[in-house]
Amino acid sequence: MSEMLKISLPDGSVREMPVGSTPADVAAAIGPGLAKAALAAKVDGELRDITRPLEADTNLSLVTSRDEADALELFRHDYAHVLAEAVQNLFPGTQITFGPSTNDGFYYDFAPTAEHGPFRDDELPLIEEEMRKIIAADLPLTREVWERDALIAKWQADGETFKAEWAAELPAGEELTVYRSGEGWMDMCRGPHLASTGKLDPAAFKLTRVSGAYWRGDQKNAQLSRIYGTGWLNKKQLAEHLVRLEEAAKRDHRRLGQEMDLFHLQQEAHGSVFWHPNGFRVWRELEAYMRRAIDGAGYREVKTPQVMDARQWEQSGHWGKYRENMFVIPDEVPNTEDEGPIVSDAAEWMALKPMNCPAHVLIFRQGMKSYRDLPLRLYENGCCHRNEPHGALHGLMRVRQFTQDDAHIFCREDQIVEEVRNFCALADRIYKDFGFTYAIKLALRPEKRFGSEEMWDKSENELRNAVVEAGLATEQYGWEELPGEGAFYAPKLEWHLTDAIGRTWQVGTIQSDRVLPDRLDASYIGEDGERHRPVMLHRAIFGSYERFIGILIEHFAGRFPTWLAPVQAVVATIVSDADDYAKHAVEELVAAGIRADSDLRNEKINYKVREHSLAKVPHLLVVGKREAEEGTVAIRTLGQDGQRIMPLAEAIAMLKAEATPPDLRD
Repeated sequence: MSEMLKISLPDGSVREMPVGSTPADVAAAIGPGLAKAALAAKVDGELRDITRPLEADTNLSLVTSRDEADALELFRHDYAHVLAEAVQNLFPGTQITFGPSTNDGFYYDFAPTAEHGPFRDDELPLIEEEMRKIIAADLPLTREVWERDALIAKWQADGETFKAEWAAELPAGEELTVYRSGEGWMDMCRGPHLASTGKLDPAAFKLTRVSGAYWRGDQKNAQLSRIYGTGWLNKKQLAEHLVRLEEAAKRDHRRLGQEMDLFHLQQEAHGSVFWHPNGFRVWRELEAYMRRAIDGAGYREVKTPQVMDARQWEQSGHWGKYRENMFVIPDEVPNTEDEGPIVSDAAEWMALKPMNCPAHVLIFRQGMKSYRDLPLRLYENGCCHRNEPHGALHGLMRVRQFTQDDAHIFCREDQIVEEVRNFCALADRIYKDFGFTYAIKLALRPEKRFGSEEMWDKSENELRNAVVEAGLATEQYGWEELPGEGAFYAPKLEWHLTDAIGRTWQVGTIQSDRVLPDRLDASYIGEDGERHRPVMLHRAIFGSYERFIGILIEHFAGRFPTWLAPVQAVVATIVSDADDYAKHAVEELVAAGIRADSDLRNEKINYKVREHSLAKVPHLLVVGKREAEEGTVAIRTLGQDGQRIMPLAEAIAMLKAEATPPDLRD
């Protein structure tokens, strides 16, 4: 009698299966419906191919389309492989590199032949059609284990120099796996994959664009062609996603920023923003709002230098981690012969700050601190610079110069949980004032990090306990722990906002850091009279003003709430006889604290309405001869049909209420 494996299922039952059975066999033993629906399996928590034999007694759960996160990961990974196979079918000689899944799809990087050159957007329909042929062929996707030298030789023989290079750098004893599509095409991959290409829905993907990329992300390496696609479980999901993309295009902050005259960017200051009066009005309102919030929460605002000695960054650890993303300048050495400054090999280096935290430690170190002085909450609207690659820059979302709503809380060990809990409450109130819902995630220790395991255990537990005590570690708040995604010096809580069309944006963070105070020698005198290290909580809510404004523009589709709008009301005349009354109305509005302008141009009122609607002015107050005589206005509100006639005083009272920031309302 053959040996049997014991397979423990999620419902608590145990099935015995012959040695060599696969998860697909288990699914078939349970029933034909599950056999058809099963896409992959989790074996002791590890996602695996459904056709991969089981090796020992195990806990097994079968993955179906109902397990959407895992299913989407599988589908998108397979779409990427099918894309690569299609490209090599159509364009022989093209080399393959890597093709991961993404948040809403997949991409693959190719090295085209010199004769063909970079791929073009107009070639995407042809590639899509070839992908559908591969899916229709229902080719089995099979896993193979290769010896490293044999695989390197195979890649070299096939002219796949990029794959050969990557395989040669993997550890000699590491198990290398490839997946074949049918009996021919193959790619080096850890998997898992679906059982066959036919499991994919040929109507549930779309190739979206082509861009340039570099081998292994390094500009010094060969330039590649990257083909992006979006992939889903079914046609309905794809259609819904394409509608979201269309809506996102309408909300693009770069287009709206131009239409609303908020800001612009240009090559002369690549990656830095030119704020126009309207855009800087929004900035100032956000800044004033945040100052009221941090003042009320017991923070003390500071201002620190833009340029600091490189030795400070080396001591903090940032020089080794961020040097290539820092703007550095030589600290010129004086010429003793009075011929002006010179720069020698021994010149000291200075750097524009990429973050504010080391400077805040230096403020903390000024003067002796007692345990009674803690917690000390230092806040700065700190302007920072990071040398982001040109290709990574994107409107307000990814810039080189940005301002953080940055703060660092220096506290005792016994104060950490309370301070984090208070921050959670502050962030909750602020995000709700802007109409956002959010999820909270805990990013845990990365592979490369500073500090001991004991320190990381303590820091992670403190953040976890604070969220639990705040009542936020629940499914309602999307609580999730993210292994390996913490900073090199500290774990962090992340706030992921959901906008009006369902997109998520990682914005706020708080990090529990014991590394930087130690590296920069920050200390306080404890109740025992001895020196102790404070714990440093790094925190931000907006993240950066630039990116947060970009998110707000897209969240509101440019239709800011009245309190945040750069121009809150425009008084527009129908006839010139109403000009004096319009000027009087604007004076009254401004006196009431409302940002108001007049439009007295000799244009038709419908033209004025369209123009101010495009500029996203919340309220248009239309006045003609009759309104001037009666002391009324006809209010047209953005996004609403029709108009309301009301006395000017009543209109001012209504607008004043809407123009009051949410934190100042009764």
